[in-house]
Amino acid sequence: MKKVLITGCSRGLGLAMAKRFSLESWQVAGCSRRNDDLDPLRKEMGSPHIFRSADVADEQSVYRFSQVILEEMGTPDLLLNNAAIINQNAPLWKVPSDEFSQLIDINIKGVANIVRHIVPSMIEAGSGVIVNFSSYWGRSTSSEVAPYCASKWAIEGLSQALAQELPHGMAAVALNPGIINTSMLQTCFGSSAASYPKAEEWADLAVPFLSGLGPKNNGESLTVPS
Repeated sequence: MKKVLITGCSRGLGLAMAKRFSLESWQVAGCSRRNDDLDPLRKEMGSPHIFRSADVADEQSVYRFSQVILEEMGTPDLLLNNAAIINQNAPLWKVPSDEFSQLIDINIKGVANIVRHIVPSMIEAGSGVIVNFSSYWGRSTSSEVAPYCASKWAIEGLSQALAQELPHGMAAVALNPGIINTSMLQTCFGSSAASYPKAEEWADLAVPFLSGLGPKNNGESLTVPS
């Protein structure tokens, strides 16, 4: 049984991926900031899947989470750094400092924290794929989402540098998932978000695509096929 670890798995893309990977007979582990948000997933999916609360922006929280996952599940074959937030639409000079800081802590530092505590086990095993979720706004820009754009552009660079550091047989990629109707998109697009695919529809394409990634993809900036 292959093993996948997904951050931010209680809603949106993370939730859709967790359910779809389980249907493909993967063992799924995941985290969310609020423990209560994971209860429906625990009840629906059950054993051998593992869901624990963790705040990716808090290194000690990530350390405790990683210790549990590595002990109970073992080293993941696939690590999906999906957890992220977006700022409320506003010109950069109107984005409050604390909102900007929280976004950077989760979207960038959160990825680094997970890498710091999970990837050494993958390196020791000599295999594994790390997918850091970028965005269309990690390769382009739009007004009123400057903090989010900055964080996802950072993920592109972080992923390429990480790819150069990994041993042969592993891979790190940045992934643009595409435009999907999630609560995050709704904060930006409003009612027009409904014209885009739902997370469950997206996962039907994304999970087979992610399952097929390997060392040959190391360092690539990829987009889920539509």
